[in-house]
Amino acid sequence: MGEEIRITAADGGSFAAWLALPARTPAPGLVLLPEVFNTNPHIRSVADGYAAEGFVVLAPDVYWRQEPGAYQAYTDEGRAKSQALRARLDTDQFARDLGDVVAALRARQDCTGKVGMMGFCLGGKFAWLAATRLPIDAAVSYYGVQIDQHLDEAERLGCPILMHFAENDPHVPAATVAAIRARVGTWPNVTIHVYGGAEHGFNRIGYPPYHEASARLARERTLAHLRKLLA
Repeated sequence: MGEEIRITAADGGSFAAWLALPARTPAPGLVLLPEVFNTNPHIRSVADGYAAEGFVVLAPDVYWRQEPGAYQAYTDEGRAKSQALRARLDTDQFARDLGDVVAALRARQDCTGKVGMMGFCLGGKFAWLAATRLPIDAAVSYYGVQIDQHLDEAERLGCPILMHFAENDPHVPAATVAAIRARVGTWPNVTIHVYGGAEHGFNRIGYPPYHEASARLARERTLAHLRKLLA
């Protein structure tokens, strides 16, 4: 079970992040980024799960500059609130804030100094941006939205990235995945998987549209990717 800590931003503000520690340290670091619903109890449980696999995990409050502590439930009301917060999110500013999260994690005595970034949906987009903008060692993007809008940054890709997409995803349709494949799909540091029969959010254990087979396979691939690059 993790706990909430505070991280200081470069401009002097501070924000919350969920910290989950493994049984043995020092260990590799992993920044975990949520869906549009922010770092809610489900995402915190995912952080705890990866800590159990041997990572020091930090999951920040994405909307701390808009409304601190706005962690939303998977309900229509929660979705509406989340979309309103997302509309006010400054992409470039939060990418810079992620640099502060990476630095805070790397500086911890219980972290080896190797740091990966993994995100879902909105967080999947920021995992891509982190891989092109920040000094990280590995990235994983689960059904990342709007990555096609940031493919102009591909030449700055600084670490290997693993990308998981769902076959039936209106938020990241087949044409979007095709555009990503066309740009970076043949690169040796980019691995793309599409999961047949799965929908956007297939990793959301305990909530629709969880797809057990896809979630299990994606997690196996993710752990192999992270362990290879962060060891």
